[in-house]
Formats: sequence, structure tokens, C-alpha cells
Amino acid sequence: MALLNWTRRAVLAGGAAVALSLAALSPVSAQTPPGVLVVGQVAEPQALDPHAVTAVNDFRILMNVYDGLVRYASGTLEVEPALATDWEISEDGTVYTFSLRDGVEFHDGTPFNAEAVVFNFERMLNEDHPYHDTGPFPLSFFFSAVESVEAVDDMTVRFTLNAPYAPFLSNLAYPTGLIVSPAAVMEHGAEFGRNPVGTGAFTFAEWRSNEAVVVEANPDYWDGAPALQAVVFRPITDANTRVAEMLSGGIDMMVEVPPVALSEFEGDAFNIVEQAGPHVWFLILNMREGPFTDQLVRQAANYAINKTALVDEVLEGTAAVAAGPTPPAFAWAYNEELEPYPYDPDRARALLAEAGVENPEITFYVTEGGSGMLDPVAMGTAIQADLEAVGFDVTIETYEWNTFLGRVNPGLEGEADMAEMAWMTNDPDTLPYLALRTEAWPENGGFNSGYYSNPEVDALLEEARTATDQARRAELYREMQVIVQEDAPWVFVANWVQNAVTSDRVDGFALEPSFFLLLDDVVKN
Repeated sequence: MALLNWTRRAVLAGGAAVALSLAALSPVSAQTPPGVLVVGQVAEPQALDPHAVTAVNDFRILMNVYDGLVRYASGTLEVEPALATDWEISEDGTVYTFSLRDGVEFHDGTPFNAEAVVFNFERMLNEDHPYHDTGPFPLSFFFSAVESVEAVDDMTVRFTLNAPYAPFLSNLAYPTGLIVSPAAVMEHGAEFGRNPVGTGAFTFAEWRSNEAVVVEANPDYWDGAPALQAVVFRPITDANTRVAEMLSGGIDMMVEVPPVALSEFEGDAFNIVEQAGPHVWFLILNMREGPFTDQLVRQAANYAINKTALVDEVLEGTAAVAAGPTPPAFAWAYNEELEPYPYDPDRARALLAEAGVENPEITFYVTEGGSGMLDPVAMGTAIQADLEAVGFDVTIETYEWNTFLGRVNPGLEGEADMAEMAWMTNDPDTLPYLALRTEAWPENGGFNSGYYSNPEVDALLEEARTATDQARRAELYREMQVIVQEDAPWVFVANWVQNAVTSDRVDGFALEPSFFLLLDDVVKN
């Protein structure tokens, strides 16, 4: 196993210079230094620009470097003040006026103010903005209801929406709503994602490609200096390697522990942390070309896969079988009457016969590892076996996470018939709106990579996001779930209970329902 090389670096912590000088430590004898948390991530980040990325793997770093106007209160998905101290909402729900926190500076010393907020949202929403181009799939969809953003004065900013939009505050707390330094964007341009500047608890120090992203404590953080001196995020794609590094002391924290490995961390030397959250793991089906253009074939795939066995045997009981596109963690919007597709291979064979399809050939994209992907290779192999048992002819193609996203996000046409995917969301609007609407096809900038289209679903989702009454929103989402399950644009597989492992030298860490990794209160001895 490769040696773990640490660069010598002076890290500011509470105004004192602390030298990190570890050289050529073997994982067998690795002892990470006090005050420095080493996190084993599932993949290399795509970028460190919140307006450009989509993966929770990247969000886990971003949430420690940047702040938004609001944030989720610890342990919840309820919104509380952050860079905004308070806000007012107009009676018709279309105008939000935020009072900003005074005295906050970006890490580059430039002031945080209303003009900075305007710059951020203009960058995302105005195609004529000089720094608008942040890549093919930014999540500015979250703010498509925003008609204008204006600085009322230096510390007051007003958003005007084109209609009431129920998820607006929640979306502001999502990483897409994090506020970047305008000066840094103008300085670095297209390279800002490699040179991030925010107002968060940690400042960016270094990104060594495929080796580490290093962030250092911000002693002047408005919410109190973090206890840690630095955090090192190491991309370790192979799950077995992450487990070995965790067991040997090469890393202090591991996210997304393979279920089969959890028992190795029982005992006093480690802490296993779990947290339910709004997660759904599914298979995108290509509805534009190939066998899955036929609803009967899509339903056959849902009946063919033994999801209970996947959950119990591959995932070791760390998930529940999914019934549809909405995670049960959204209890107020979840349709409890919806039953998962049962495992029924005979029914699957009958549906294939009814469709007049014999031994349909399927190209199946699987990732080696990525955020929320639930032991993807083992899951993919088991799914392949189930599908082949009823007559599908399945070829798996496996890709590294960022390569996988580059193939799947632009759409499956000309690529594959089926692809793994996982979403961790902040509102029941997010996943279906970004991945099931007709207007969310990839050519329109969305994530509907399988090209599903149902006008009734489109109408339900449009009404749900503008409904001001939560009971009405819930009714609309429940109706949507029934239709989508019947249409079967996906194979609905599992809802995961996220996990992490820390060494016994780490205190004060908890997983969040948002799936973010918040480290400003963590202590490392």
C-alpha cells in the first residue's frame, strides 16, 4: 500500500502556528496528528465551486468552506439563520427580504454584503453574467422561481419570485445557495473551483489531485473558531482500501462504510455513527431508445430484482426497500399506501412475453464508488444476476465516479439502457422536479437522464412547488408517487441509513439528515 506523505505546513489555529510534519508514514503505523482530522472520502471532488457541482461527495467539503444565507439546524432539515440574521416574507409569498450579518469577511479579506449576494445569484441565473458558465449541470434549477435579486442597502437583500415557491428557504440552505467571494471568482475565473473562497469555518489551503484537499481553521469565523486545526479530505475510491486505512489509523473518519465491513469497527477503538435521511437509490432506465421504451419491460425489471435480498444480504440490513421516488424520511409527503414492487420473477417473464421481447440486451452503467451509492459494484452484480434469471442479457460497464457522472448526467441516449443513481435531497420537490419532469431532460439542463415524460406528473410537480398549504403539497406529491411507480421510469431499489466510522480520538461528531459533513464542532485528540 502506498505511503501516506504529509507536506509540512503551518496551520493557523486560534492565532498560534502549529506545524504539521509527518513524513512517509506507513498506514500500518500511521498516527495522524492531534487537531488534524483526516477524512476518507469516496471519490475525488469534481470542483469546489458550489454553483458548479452536484454530488454529496463534493458538498461534504463545501459545507465547511462556505456559508449560505440560511442553514439547516443541527440534526434537522429545519432552516435557521446563517449569513442572514433574519428575513421577512411578503403576504403573497413572492418577496423575501433578508437582513445580513454585519462584520463578516470572505477568507480573502473582502467584505460580505448585499452586493456579494446579488453577484452570486446573478452568476447562477443570468446567462449574460461574465462568470455564468460553471459547467453543464449546475443546480441553479433550485432558484428558477427567482425573478430578481437586489441590494436594498449594504446589509439588506431582496429576492422577488415569479410565484410562491415553498422550497425556497430550504434550497437556500442547500450547497447551491452557498455564497462565494465575488473577488475570488473574478480573480480566478474558470479556475475558481480549484481556488475556493467563502466565509466558512475552514479556509482552503491546498488541493493535490487524487491525493488530498486540505482546509485550515478560520480563527475569525463569525460563528466561533473551529476546534480542529485542519481537515484533510482524502479520496479513496476503493471501499476495501478505505476500510484498511481506517483500521490501520491512516484516516480518522470514514464515510459510507460498506455494510459488510461495519462489524470490523465494533469495539472501543472506533465509533460507528448512523443517521436516517432522505435518500433514494434507483436505476435510471433509458426511455428514449432500447428495450425500456416499453412500460411493460420497465415493470418487468422492477419485478425481476429481489430488492429484499439486496437490502438484507448485500447491504446487511442498513437500508429499506424503496417503493417509489420519494424517500419515507419526508414523512409528511410520503405515500404510505404505496407498496414496493414485489420480487416476482414469473411476473417479470410474463411481462416480457406480453411485450414481445425476448432476451433484451441491456448495457448497465455501474460506478466503482460514489456518494450514496450503496456498495455499487456488489449491488450491480446482484442486479445483473436477477435480471438475467428472467431473460435479460445484461452487460455491466464500470466507471470511476466522476467519469460515471460525465456519462450519465448528459443522458443515456447513445450510452446505456440503465444506470445506477442515488440522491440525497432536502425537500420532496427536489428529486422529482430535477429528475422526472419533461423540462428536466438533460438538453434543458436537468437530470432526467432517462427522458421520462408524463404531462400529468409535470402538472402535479408544478402545482406542488407553488402551493402554500403543506397539506395540499403532500396530496400532490402522494398522487405523483402513484403515477411514477406505475410508469416505472426507474427501478426503485433502496432507502439507505447513512453511516460513518470515526476513531476513538474523535469527539463531537454527528451525521446530519442532510447528508452534509459538518466539522466545526469536532475535536480530534
